[in-house]
Amino acid sequence: MEDQAGKSTTAAAPSPKPSPRLGALLTAAAVVVILAGMREAQEILLPFLIAVFLAVVSSPAVLWLTSKKVPRGLAVLLAVAAMVGVGTGIAALVGTSLNSFSQNLPTYQASLQAETSALIAWLEGMGVDVSVSVLLDYVDPGAAMGLASNLLTGLGGVFTNGFLILLTVVFILLELSSFTGKLRVAMGDPDAVFPSVTKFTDSVKSYLAIKTLVSLITGALIAAWLWALGVDFPLLWGLLAFLLNFIPNIGSIIAAVPAVLLAFLQFGVGTGLAVAAGFIAVNVVIGNIVEPRFMGQGLGLSALVVFLSLVFWGWLWGTVGMLLSVPLTMTLKIALESREETRWMAVLLGPPVPEEVAPAKE
Repeated sequence: MEDQAGKSTTAAAPSPKPSPRLGALLTAAAVVVILAGMREAQEILLPFLIAVFLAVVSSPAVLWLTSKKVPRGLAVLLAVAAMVGVGTGIAALVGTSLNSFSQNLPTYQASLQAETSALIAWLEGMGVDVSVSVLLDYVDPGAAMGLASNLLTGLGGVFTNGFLILLTVVFILLELSSFTGKLRVAMGDPDAVFPSVTKFTDSVKSYLAIKTLVSLITGALIAAWLWALGVDFPLLWGLLAFLLNFIPNIGSIIAAVPAVLLAFLQFGVGTGLAVAAGFIAVNVVIGNIVEPRFMGQGLGLSALVVFLSLVFWGWLWGTVGMLLSVPLTMTLKIALESREETRWMAVLLGPPVPEEVAPAKE
């Protein structure tokens, strides 16, 4: 009896808890493995993420067509056809400009370096001692032109999988109507969990749709302004402004630099300043008036989070990772906001809280 009691006591003894250090180490190892896997699988993940982005942006059109008694298959076909038409038109217009710009890129870079050398010579004539070779080693103004070309070329490389992306978009849109029912069945307590999931999906859909529309307006205004000033390749710089408008604050600066430099090389300082003024005016109006009105003041990220997300996703997935950095981080923020337990993390990722909203100090 005693032996049996001793055995039962031994069997019921609680297992030792893992130490916090071991748990932290295992978590860090898991994060490293996941990030390494994401980086190696970017050829599969990036087309899928772009397809999800396009599906979310085009889903309001599909839902509107189905509400007008259009069959879902036909609605999806019309949405995808419109997407293909717009994409083909943009590719045809911008592709020629990108090829011409890439061919002229060495000439632009050489002219820019010559202008920089002339400026340095003028400064030396004024008594300012500047080493040309050392300065050009650390600050190469022609690199801004190369950055714009590499950015657009890298994006074009992803869209070589255009058929796979479109096929994925079609299947996502076709599954859109049945996804809600599947989600309700999959959840153990749909009444408790479903509202937060619905809030998350609606917020992501609203953010991506509004941000895409606002970025499209920004790119169109920039292209029209550059065309009016006679700057070469206005459609190319408009596309760059559209893409980089998804990156607040930093993106507008990156988009403006090559266009301003090209205007300076073509027409001189006056036109370069006019181009810079146009970029500033468009981004101030769009960023401070239009976007807050449609999105709300709180639907944003802090400047530090934007910069860190740009560095992280750019390191992970290159050019396309940089363009998707803010939408991905914004999706994470919306997911954190949808639950009370993680709302505090969303507040830390967001912009500064006004004094009247912040809790009063005791």
